[in-house]
Amino acid sequence: MEKLDETLQMLKDLTDAKGVSGNEREPRDVMKRYIEPYADELTYDNLGSLVAVKKGKAGGPKIMVAGHLDEIGFMVTQIDENGFLRFQTVGGWWEQVMLAQRVIVQTKDGEVPGVIGSKPPHILAPEERKKPVKIKDMFIDVGAASKEDALSFGIRPGDSVAPVCDFTVMKNPKYLMAKAWDNRIGCAIAIDVLKHLKNEDHPNVVYGVGTVQEEVGLRGATTATHMIQPDIGIAVDTGIPGDTPGISDKEALSKIGEGPQIIMYDASIVTHKGLRDFVTGIADEKRIPYQLDALAGGGTDAGKIHLTANGVPALSITVATRYIHSHASIIHRDDYENAVKLLVEVIKRLDSDKVKEITFD
Repeated sequence: MEKLDETLQMLKDLTDAKGVSGNEREPRDVMKRYIEPYADELTYDNLGSLVAVKKGKAGGPKIMVAGHLDEIGFMVTQIDENGFLRFQTVGGWWEQVMLAQRVIVQTKDGEVPGVIGSKPPHILAPEERKKPVKIKDMFIDVGAASKEDALSFGIRPGDSVAPVCDFTVMKNPKYLMAKAWDNRIGCAIAIDVLKHLKNEDHPNVVYGVGTVQEEVGLRGATTATHMIQPDIGIAVDTGIPGDTPGISDKEALSKIGEGPQIIMYDASIVTHKGLRDFVTGIADEKRIPYQLDALAGGGTDAGKIHLTANGVPALSITVATRYIHSHASIIHRDDYENAVKLLVEVIKRLDSDKVKEITFD
């Protein structure tokens, strides 16, 4: 394998880290290591969200850029007498992407590899074979001969179970495959925004945030935003592309590689129009590609950020990601880099006057 450049190594470290909702220590440690050199201060909320502060102008507006640390996964709920694990999904899973996929159980004694299994089709009735296997009928096989064997591995109910997919630069090196792009790409963007601002004047105080428990209810965004009390909030996350077979223009418009998505609407927020117009205006001026998108369902941390205290003008900037909420998903490196470029240009212009203009537009 060719040596990875600095950016790809960061993306690998972030996505290879295992951080199912409620157990985000690994990716938080990685984010801390990469963002600390560019922060004036590091702090945490009481749920474990990481907050890195980059001070521009003292007393300037507080700008929050938040990606979430957690990924979807599973939790062990029961060990049967034969050593098979029953589990609870953590975050949104679709049955059809789960079977025969590798997982890692994170125990007090270390990691235990496993695979998601079910009754094989060979012994199913013809009608049953046509139906997706229900999650309740799946189990995790960790190669244990009995319950006692599994317990001897250190496995206990409550242990987190993370998907397995090594970070992979694809044949076209602009295409990057990994688990947990949702949402380590947002964490990477927050890191790189602070990095690009290191030697830049900016008329505000920037908060680069890695929130916890987004996939189970935008929970870390709630607590972190209460702690920061930002004047402007930007969630950076993954979005849905419409460039794979079978998707119509009515279902999804964006294509990977054609710029970050600026979300106009989703189930959690009607994006603040003044902020959206400001961001798209800068993108047009600087000729940074972007794609406008709207989703009937789903949501991002912006859904909680904008409802904090008396309200916070907020929007989501997302990176179109194929096959989110599965073991392996794909992004385009240009979208990531253009998202960083756009955010840096936006932040450099968010002085007190502009924030007041946006807020009361």
